[in-house]
Amino acid sequence: MAIKFQYNKTSLGELGKQLKMRQKALPTIKSKESALRSEVKKAKDAALEYRRQLEALKGEYDYMVQLWGEFDGDLLRIADVELTIQKIAGVRTPVLKEVRFEEKPYDLFSAPVWYADGLDILKRLARLGLDFEVYNRKMELLDFARRKTTQKVNLYEKVQIPGYEDAIRKIKRFMEDEENLSKSAQKIVKTKQQQAVEGAML
Repeated sequence: MAIKFQYNKTSLGELGKQLKMRQKALPTIKSKESALRSEVKKAKDAALEYRRQLEALKGEYDYMVQLWGEFDGDLLRIADVELTIQKIAGVRTPVLKEVRFEEKPYDLFSAPVWYADGLDILKRLARLGLDFEVYNRKMELLDFARRKTTQKVNLYEKVQIPGYEDAIRKIKRFMEDEENLSKSAQKIVKTKQQQAVEGAML
């Protein structure tokens, strides 16, 4: 990215401000990137743990697979899922607060004995499935923010800060050269004036 500038003090001052701003912001952005990287790992680990628990619970579900044919699917449904928002390093992420189930009453005497266990397994499956989805989404959001932050760190470190430093160096060299030329020109004029004065005296 080419930095636009002019060879004057105003441009030098403006570039200096831009450079200082980026140099000051860089450590903050780097620490945000580091925090996001850590949070992405935590969310990923949590999602994997929920998936592992879900697979283990599905094993219990599959163990009773022949019995599920008798199960009344209308007995249980998810009535409400309550999510809240948690900010992590400036990123809004979902948090599963509560899952409310709606159970239809059933006759304890005529229904199979395992219905209570079946309902419990279904509730746990639903809760773990939702936990997994929420943590998966959290991981996606945090990872997206981390990638954007990494891009910004790279932009500042590898493009903008070196670009501003180079532009400032060019302006300073130009101004020094201009000053040296001006001094040389003044010396030449002074020498010619002295020679003219000396020539007039002879």
